[in-house]
Amino acid sequence: NAIITAATICAAFLLAYTNNLPQSVLIITYTTMMKQSLVVLALAASANAFTAPTTTTRSNTALFGGARGGATTKEGKTGTIAKVKGLLDSSEMIFTVPASGITVSQTQTLRRSLPEGTTMTVVKNKLMAQAIGGTEYESATEMLSGANMWFFIEEDIAGSVKSWNAFVKTEALQESHEILGGVIDGASYDKDAVVAISKLPSKKDLIATVAARIQAVPTKVARVIKAPGVQVARAIKLAGEEADN
Repeated sequence: NAIITAATICAAFLLAYTNNLPQSVLIITYTTMMKQSLVVLALAASANAFTAPTTTTRSNTALFGGARGGATTKEGKTGTIAKVKGLLDSSEMIFTVPASGITVSQTQTLRRSLPEGTTMTVVKNKLMAQAIGGTEYESATEMLSGANMWFFIEEDIAGSVKSWNAFVKTEALQESHEILGGVIDGASYDKDAVVAISKLPSKKDLIATVAARIQAVPTKVARVIKAPGVQVARAIKLAGEEADN
């Protein structure tokens, strides 16, 4: 466009010259045309400078996980294994369920229902096998089949199992998504055993119960001692029997 415009201006100058216009007019015409040419060329250069850059193809962002807990790079796999090991170190128990057929929306709903201290994640079987190798959870290797969703429970076993059972009931997944098994204290258990374990008092509850009984013994001993004709040794014995009852 700039070249065409410049050529047009030159043609106009020649036309003015051939028509025998006065010299002063030719000079003014020539000067004006040259200025216009410079402006046009400058505008053309500016337009080229602001032309949008050519779109280039970018490589896809490396993914370190996925719907099935996979990792696409060596660094991603290493990171996943390290993360799982960290979860295992802080867990009292783990259990697994089928991951297939559960939507992203359902997963988010389930995650929000879990008690504090429980982490739910999908881990690729090969990576899970490497993470549990040499740990007290190594017996979970027998559960590594298909797509698995794992629950890493720091403390609230009962609350975690309850959340899962409520979820499958709400989503009508009881038959297809039963608990596959779990591991606690180095031993693996099936579905029924995991449910049974979830109904036992937690370690926190047991400690609280023992502490309460210990604190109650001095009070009971003092009360029995006050009884007429009772010796201290017998009072302690009676207080212990009362605590057991």
